[in-house]
Amino acid sequence: MDQNQDRPYWNMEIEPLLNTPAMRETQLEKLLTSLAWQYENTPFNRRRFDKAGVKPGDIQSFDDFARAIPVAGQAEIRELIGEIGLDFNRLMLELFGKARMDDLYLLTTTSGTTGIPTPYPNFHTAIADAQEMMCRAAWRMGLRPENHHRIGLCFGLSMHAAGTPQVLLFKNFPGVTIVPIGAEAGTEKILQFMQLFNVDVFLGTPSLALHLIERCPQVLGRPVKDLGINIMILGAEPGAGIPEVRHRLETEYGARVFDAGAGYGCSCEDPVYQGMHWIGDDYCHYELINPETKEPVPLTNGATGLMAATSLHPQGAVWFDMRFTLNDIHQVFTDPCPCGRTGFRYKIVGRADDMLKVKGVPVYPAAIEGVIHSMPDKLTGSFRIVLDEPPPRVVPPLKLRVEFAEGVREEDLPALEKELASRMHALLKIRPAITWLAPNSLERAVKKTQILEKTYEK
Repeated sequence: MDQNQDRPYWNMEIEPLLNTPAMRETQLEKLLTSLAWQYENTPFNRRRFDKAGVKPGDIQSFDDFARAIPVAGQAEIRELIGEIGLDFNRLMLELFGKARMDDLYLLTTTSGTTGIPTPYPNFHTAIADAQEMMCRAAWRMGLRPENHHRIGLCFGLSMHAAGTPQVLLFKNFPGVTIVPIGAEAGTEKILQFMQLFNVDVFLGTPSLALHLIERCPQVLGRPVKDLGINIMILGAEPGAGIPEVRHRLETEYGARVFDAGAGYGCSCEDPVYQGMHWIGDDYCHYELINPETKEPVPLTNGATGLMAATSLHPQGAVWFDMRFTLNDIHQVFTDPCPCGRTGFRYKIVGRADDMLKVKGVPVYPAAIEGVIHSMPDKLTGSFRIVLDEPPPRVVPPLKLRVEFAEGVREEDLPALEKELASRMHALLKIRPAITWLAPNSLERAVKKTQILEKTYEK
């Protein structure tokens, strides 16, 4: 590995070739080999081939692939669970095959916020692949061996896919020390440990990072900026990609804020959020799909669609093994990035299953969050969307519960409501019904914040 600390990339052999015709040829070669492996080794994907009436040898191009094999996602997993029940050992053998399960090292899950927790097995081979991806991302996000970073790991550690595995993923990046605090420790301990161990890199959710701004003066008697956090790596939920949230975090912490995840990607150091650079062309084939027609969407600048991905090294694949989607809606940008780094960029617009329709207008919770965080002097940033019926259709008006900030008086609320509603209408084309809450009325989550309140489930 090149030891030049000023080099633009961790992997100077591969990263300069990202999103180039030469890389495209390599991807196709790897894809055809990958499909044959999936057919031979993974029962779930063999059934997908058979149901589509094709064999791996019938596919000779990316277009063949996109037209031959339908996308799979959580709905297909639920269908499989319906067939075999909650026998997780059998479920994982169906999904990943014996060859991969024999290579299993660490077993984690999603948080289960949308239903049954989804298993996230970590194979030895998968961990090795992810370590390379983490090194590429860490280098782009400004980590350098000579700085001897101490990384405060503040994702949930207990069984969470974004937690314990992170301890392993930085192993090949020299000069870093992991401090596995964990969201379970609670905000008081998180702040105390970050101060005690001189943590300079925060790794966790945007929700937690925002909450620590409020709690730090109460717990440590000083602003969060005094902790000395220089780099914030945020993921698992929207936030770092919302300009208003990013600006607040940068200002309050005095740190550089980076977005990471939803595939093989991370944002760059450009002062204006450009989306996340896709840095894994040699490991994974990326696609956009029309969420309604399921037709492929060409990757042109500004295109939007359901993201699906296919591993080009299936022995190490976890979920992005073959045209699999996690239900994220992405917008892609193929024009050169101002930062000069390679890789097309993608921005998470929202989750397909979180999209709301108010009078036929699509609205994503992340967009509402952006508007609320654009008024930091008047709103705390905490809010909930109240749904009386299952989404996506919402009978207008959309109901919001919103906290006003300290110092806002009751007599100020009518004007504040008018201002917030006006911004919502101008930016999102909706006029919500707002219920005002005093500061700190809503529970602060140290893991993922549940923005949707589903009254119809109570």
